[in-house]
Amino acid sequence: MKGKIMNREEAKKRLYELYEIVEGHNYRYYVLDDPDIDDYEYDKLMQEVKAIEGEYPDLVTPLSPTRRVGGFALTTFEKVTHTVQMGSLQDVFSEEELYAFDNRVRQEVKPVYAVEPKIDGLSVSLEYRDGIFVRGSTRGDGFIGEDITENLRTIRSVPLKINEPLPFIEVRGEVYMPRASFAKLVAEQEENGEKIAKNPRNAAAGSLRQKDSSVTASRGLDIFIFNIQQIEGKTLSSHHESLEYLKKLGFKVVDDRLYDTIDGAVERIREIGTEKRSYSYDTDGAVIKIDDFSQRDILGSTSKVPKWAVAFKYPPEEKETKLLEIEINVGRTGALTPVAIFEPVILAGTTVSRASLHNQDIISQLDIRLGDTIVVRKAGEIIPEVVRVASHEKNSEPYTIPEICPVCGHKAEKTGDEAAVRCVNPNCKAQILRNIIHFASRDAMNIDGLGEAIVEQLAESELIENAADLYRLTFEQLLTLPNFKEKSANNLLKAIENSRNTEADRLVFALGIKGIGRRSAELLCKHFGSLDEIMKADVSDIISIDSFGDVLAESVVSAFKDVDMINLVNRLKEYGVNTAYSNAVTGDKFNGLTFVLTGTLPTLKREQAKEMIEKLGGKCTGSVSKKTDYVVAGEAAGSKLTKAEELGIKVINEEELLAMCDGQA
Repeated sequence: MKGKIMNREEAKKRLYELYEIVEGHNYRYYVLDDPDIDDYEYDKLMQEVKAIEGEYPDLVTPLSPTRRVGGFALTTFEKVTHTVQMGSLQDVFSEEELYAFDNRVRQEVKPVYAVEPKIDGLSVSLEYRDGIFVRGSTRGDGFIGEDITENLRTIRSVPLKINEPLPFIEVRGEVYMPRASFAKLVAEQEENGEKIAKNPRNAAAGSLRQKDSSVTASRGLDIFIFNIQQIEGKTLSSHHESLEYLKKLGFKVVDDRLYDTIDGAVERIREIGTEKRSYSYDTDGAVIKIDDFSQRDILGSTSKVPKWAVAFKYPPEEKETKLLEIEINVGRTGALTPVAIFEPVILAGTTVSRASLHNQDIISQLDIRLGDTIVVRKAGEIIPEVVRVASHEKNSEPYTIPEICPVCGHKAEKTGDEAAVRCVNPNCKAQILRNIIHFASRDAMNIDGLGEAIVEQLAESELIENAADLYRLTFEQLLTLPNFKEKSANNLLKAIENSRNTEADRLVFALGIKGIGRRSAELLCKHFGSLDEIMKADVSDIISIDSFGDVLAESVVSAFKDVDMINLVNRLKEYGVNTAYSNAVTGDKFNGLTFVLTGTLPTLKREQAKEMIEKLGGKCTGSVSKKTDYVVAGEAAGSKLTKAEELGIKVINEEELLAMCDGQA
């Protein structure tokens, strides 16, 4: 038997040292944008954390950086009553309104204004007790929001521990989806024929309200903190002072500038309007607020908005142009994606001439026709989109996506309620190419260095026809390709070799089964234990898994009946690709039972208890309802325990849970 990597005391000391080191690097990377180690060194530190936590799971604390990957599934979000109202601001749309605001303010105080970009995201509250992040919630209606603590933990710029152990502090911030993350999400949704996110704000809001926090973790969200709602143990007198203090605590704060005249403030608002094109995030306006807190108290608020601040909203930049043609692209699932090709226009500082139309439903809804004069803009200042049709060309006709695949010439059709029209030929070259790209992607087999351009190069050189061919590539073959040298060839072969040992859930996701994302692949592997067992399953076996319905189950069964898929899997196995899952369900003692974990357990961490329950077939949720079978309560259990008692649900402690597991987990 393999020995312990170090004794318990050494492990504890090193683990908590690593927590500080890793979070320090997270702060430099995600808050300061100034990393001082490369990804490889960071990954080595994380591997050391995981190794020690694997040996000593009882040492894991809420401060562990491994908590940031998500994975805790919720059925509902519990309500949170805000002690301090999370209000909104009055919007203004002209400089004349800004000067009118200044005139009103100067009747009572002599202001210094703070001006800052208005982040276009979702407003949230973060609460810290004794310096530790304990709860996060949405704004909701300003008075009552929803508990999204587990999802907020996945945002790496949210400090799990602040730099001073204040008794209590609640801060307000704006969670947003960076433009690069938004572009990646839209590309994935388009590739899969899914509903497309309208803009970064909607995408951020949808990502934060995912019931599976691992999905939130995959979305690349970020946050700016812009206000202290309440604080104990510290007195602050101005907004700018509070932001400087928040920086010292380790928060990523919004950029504010101070002006003692309205002219200076207005000029800064104009600057933000110009600069916002270069920001990594979406900005729909600028906020002007009085800096001094005592002056804010003098001015007060109306029943809806404060009198000491307003939000200036920038008009969206839109341009008219002529639609020249509609190009059809084919994705890895066979989805035919229409792309508008139009006369070039300058939007947000760059020249654009094409924009995705996504699917037939959108074309029909906008009544887009060849030759139209269309109105275009950039969603999130990055992705061009057609907003509407300004006018039709004379004698134009409605456009319909052709029912023939432009790549292979086979039939394309729309099935069920899907928006996408798909090529039905599984051997379509476009689909195969996109499937290989997906197979190698970071969330799938994570073959570093195997991007779209390299895959296309390998396919054009006829070195690969499907994903299995990657595992028979040779050093000599790679050197025959343009731009490949000894080092790059060795690096790629090493990355391919490393991918053989990837967990089976990543492989299942990599196979590109329609409707199966990372979380669904993980659930399949947890339930069945290996790819081989999944391939043997029928629809009734699969729908017994929580969150799997008939459509998704049929998709899995159908995929593994396909001769090409069977051949692909067999070849992958021949080349030594791992098909087993190490964290599979090992028993059925808790089948059909739902547990809720609350409070601090004496020896088990919540993730440990959750894993034990799930390994015996049980399900853990984040809230108590009539469908809950057991509440496992520890110290400071709180409202979940109260609700369980009200509903008459069985409450057990850690000792009783361990007895129920009876050593089988």
